[in-house]
Amino acid sequence: MSKKQYAVIGHPIGHTMSPFIHKRLFDLAGIDADYSALDIAPESLETEFEATLKGLDGYNITIPHKQAIIPFLDEIDDKAKMYGSVNTVLNRGGRSKGFTTDPDGFIKAIEAAGIELDGRIMILGCGGVARTMAYEIALRGKPFEFAVRREDVGKAGLLCLDITKKIPDAEVSFGLMEQFIGTVDVLINATPVGMYPNVDAQPIHNCAIGRCAAVFDAIYNPLETVLVKRAKANGAKAEGGMSMLVWQAVVAHQHWDGSQYDKKDIDQLCLDAAAQLK
Repeated sequence: MSKKQYAVIGHPIGHTMSPFIHKRLFDLAGIDADYSALDIAPESLETEFEATLKGLDGYNITIPHKQAIIPFLDEIDDKAKMYGSVNTVLNRGGRSKGFTTDPDGFIKAIEAAGIELDGRIMILGCGGVARTMAYEIALRGKPFEFAVRREDVGKAGLLCLDITKKIPDAEVSFGLMEQFIGTVDVLINATPVGMYPNVDAQPIHNCAIGRCAAVFDAIYNPLETVLVKRAKANGAKAEGGMSMLVWQAVVAHQHWDGSQYDKKDIDQLCLDAAAQLK
């Protein structure tokens, strides 16, 4: 039986952690497979889809191809349709099916950290990462709010409208980050504030961090941002984004081959991936 072939595609692609993470997941599952990184420019996507991607057993997709790949696929699942985005493709029987694993990766990371999506939930930012998290929270019937910069108020309003259009019973609102008041049960940072190389930055003030019972930071470089460290120092549950990165990869493998993994192995992979990132 020939070795299975997988890859991640994007442009540029040199920074990706995907080969390290997915090779480890294949090893943990006892599957003999190769996994490579393919730099595909936007203007070459259609050509490479026919010449290269169709010949793989599956592949992951990162910027800028998550939407552009959709017209070439035979099928996408319901969640990918809702998000209008695909980051994982399974090739089987001459057909290509697309999925999005980012939303499930977020939920699994939250669950693995022991954080319950309940009470007052606040998302910092209103970009693509925030959108993914917001939909998953809304689908679970939980009310939440965005805290955004003054210049992003219009964008936040449009996102709230989009969420309530697709999920009519969603309870979502937004306000200014600078006017953060009251206590928060779950704070989610979906901004890039605190990401390498600006590792000393934090999206909210120390006094506001002190009013958070649990914190999830989507940033995975560094492994623990200032926000996560200060939240932990205050006794709050806190988790960084490396777990989300790894868990969304786990979901990709579940689509590809149905593999299941122990939480202990995934926790260790998060630590090893952080060391590899350095």
